[in-house]
Amino acid sequence: MWKVEYLSDALEDIKNLDRSQSLKVVKKINQVAVNPLPKGEGGYGDPLGNISGMMLAGYCKIKLLKLGIRVVYRLVRSSESMKIIVVSVRADDEVYLIAQKRIKND
Repeated sequence: MWKVEYLSDALEDIKNLDRSQSLKVVKKINQVAVNPLPKGEGGYGDPLGNISGMMLAGYCKIKLLKLGIRVVYRLVRSSESMKIIVVSVRADDEVYLIAQKRIKND
């Protein structure tokens, strides 16, 4: 299992969800942490690319369809950790805009 690290903003994202949503999100993150590699490499992550002009290549997402929530994370292969960048409702491309801003500040 890979180590899971959170940006402080991502922790705030989870705290802002209601309790049942936050439990489901953390459970799903931990399930993906078993093998967070992109699906093309045999893992559970959905690779991101360039979305609407946003440069998110090298990042992956987790989709919680029933909740309408997306989690964007980056793999740090040298330490076998996945860094959670954002947890947000997928309203248009909002989650990806937030991710791009946080990546620039990380």
